[in-house]
Amino acid sequence: MYRYILRRILLMIPVLLSVAFIVFLIVNLTPGDIARTILGGEAPQSAVDQLRHDMYLDQPIINRFFIYIRDILKGDFGISYRSGTEVLPQVAERFPVSLKLSLCAITFAIIAGVPLGILSAIKQYSILDNICTVTGLFFAAVPPFWFGLMLIYFFSLQLGWLPTGGLSSVKSYVLPTLTVGIPAAAGLMRLTRSSMLETIRADYVRTARSKGLPERRVIVRHALKNALLPIITQIGMTFGIMFGNCAMSETVYVIPGCGTLILNAVKSKDVPLTTGAILWLSMAFCCIMLVVDLLYAFVDPRIKAKYKGTARNFGGKV
Repeated sequence: MYRYILRRILLMIPVLLSVAFIVFLIVNLTPGDIARTILGGEAPQSAVDQLRHDMYLDQPIINRFFIYIRDILKGDFGISYRSGTEVLPQVAERFPVSLKLSLCAITFAIIAGVPLGILSAIKQYSILDNICTVTGLFFAAVPPFWFGLMLIYFFSLQLGWLPTGGLSSVKSYVLPTLTVGIPAAAGLMRLTRSSMLETIRADYVRTARSKGLPERRVIVRHALKNALLPIITQIGMTFGIMFGNCAMSETVYVIPGCGTLILNAVKSKDVPLTTGAILWLSMAFCCIMLVVDLLYAFVDPRIKAKYKGTARNFGGKV
């Protein structure tokens, strides 16, 4: 197990380097002169040239990327072009907000999506199954930006039950959670339904029923446990994707999270802030998928046995 964890952590390094290079390349290749943008249109050309030299903008982009990576390894994510402050404190201040919103949304998606998917599979072709399927398809296809605006219109402007934006109270988390959580719950419900339908038709489930076990025990102990692997994967991927989608909900509800930070940085062509914030979100996604892989060993005993066998072959410990 320890070898597996170490191997997965080492695999995160090329992934993060690839993400950093792609973002760094895209932001630097966008039209416009960064030095001229910082100093303004009235600045003399000599001052612009000096700033370009100080910021290594007169060097090839590959050299600038390696300089950027070198500074990151030293713990320096750079200075924001827009605010003139260090990138790391800005991202560290905004990241907990996006994390809290994503945790609320994924918790709602799990509570709503997984049980409805199980019920829909158990009651296949029933009225409940048809309602859940149609509702899930509808919310999976609805654009989240439009859905968020509709929630604000009905629950804030018409009914006055919830605030339109900000994070002033607990009520402020309701609409952003629903905006991101309901489409995610629809996707989880559809996957849970298909996974459960495939599992409950397996031979070992029919054998458990033929032994006279209660239906509830058959579903929970035999069918659900073996159907959890794709569900856990989907939950982890959805949770990670929510960090990327947080820009939409944070923009609609005027929430100071990493999403709005990245949008503002992209608009101002703030290379260090854009790359640093996206790197943080990428690291969070990699850590989430690492946790998902480790959960497999606790859900599926075959995977745990495989880990043990690998450890014995290498003379290691689990």
